[in-house]
This record gives sequence, structure tokens and C-alpha cells, in this order.
Amino acid sequence: MNHIYKYINMILTIVLATANRDKVAEITKVFQQVSLPVELLDRPGHVPEVEETGSTLEENARLKARALVDATGKAALADDTGLEVFALEGAPGVRSSRYAGEHASYADNVAKLLRELDQVDDRRARFRTVALLAFPDDTELLAEGVVSGMITRIPKGNGGFGYDPVFLPNGGGGLTFAEMSVEQKNSISHRGLAFKALADRLSEMLGS
Repeated sequence: MNHIYKYINMILTIVLATANRDKVAEITKVFQQVSLPVELLDRPGHVPEVEETGSTLEENARLKARALVDATGKAALADDTGLEVFALEGAPGVRSSRYAGEHASYADNVAKLLRELDQVDDRRARFRTVALLAFPDDTELLAEGVVSGMITRIPKGNGGFGYDPVFLPNGGGGLTFAEMSVEQKNSISHRGLAFKALADRLSEMLGS
């Protein structure tokens, strides 16, 4: 990937594919912790949401990143995350953000998940994030983050977003993601791990 060396000693501008302010905040926090000559830009308002038609997290992340590269001519960073519940054979998985319908709210998705698990004792689950940085010359950096845990029976905490109030991660001190600070969550979360791994790879290639 020798193309990346042209970015040494200059600022690499990266457009974020997500318009989700919660995700933007988490991603920004991770990149602030890594010494990189990078400027993160919000997704331009004129660029429409990309329909997530992929059958895997990687395919959806690539669709979103490539759409931003095509629209802006700049490097673009996208991710896709799935909550995989053992008792539900991996559901909601790639449809996690749309589990209760195409326009479902966070609360709608959580409510449906708890209904599905109402009489279920095996509440093991894992969060998995695929982060993908796409460059205009068609090359990519890819990283994955996984955290295992379990689904609680009732929501706990007021922080985070998505399924955070019902996900109790292993190694989280008995707290759901929604009960943690952003810094605590990023230190062990699937998204934090994925973007930290990607940032580290980018740092190595930039010679930082």
C-alpha cells in the first residue's frame, strides 16, 4: 500500500460516512487518543444516506465508505455494527439498526429484543464492528472489534445509544455500556476496539 506514503508530512482528510452524532463522538474520541496527522470531516449534507443492502457488516461498511469517496474525492471512514445474540442464531446481526423496522428508534429495537428473549435463559451475545477506511485509489484499511457479554432483562443506564442499556459486556465491572462514560466504553467496546485497531494501522503506514 505504497500510496499511503504520499500522505506523510501532510494532513490526511477523512470524511466520516456516518451522520449519527453518537457514533461521530465515539470515533472522534478514539482518533484524538492517537497521534495522527488526520482531520475528520462530517459527512456533507448533500450526500444522501446509503442504503445498507449488504449481507455482511463488511459489505455495508464498504458501501458507505465508497459512496463518500465517490461524492467527495477524499478518503472516507465507515463502519457497520451488529449485535449477535446466541439464542437468536446471531440476530439481529446485520439488521441491528433496523430490527424493529426500517424507521425504528433505539427504544423500538431494544423493546423487540427484550420481547424475543422474554422466556430465554441463555442471554449470551456479542457486539461486532467492522471499520473500513477507503481511499480514492480503491485501496482500503479494514479492522474489526468484538466484545462478548450478555443481554440484561431490563435496560440500565442513561448513556450511550442503541442497545447499550441492555448489553452487559464481559470485563465491564458489572455495568452496561449505557452506565459507562464514553472513555470507559471506548476502552473495551467493539467500536472502540475496531477504530483503535484501524487508527493504529494507519499510524504505522503513515510512519507516525
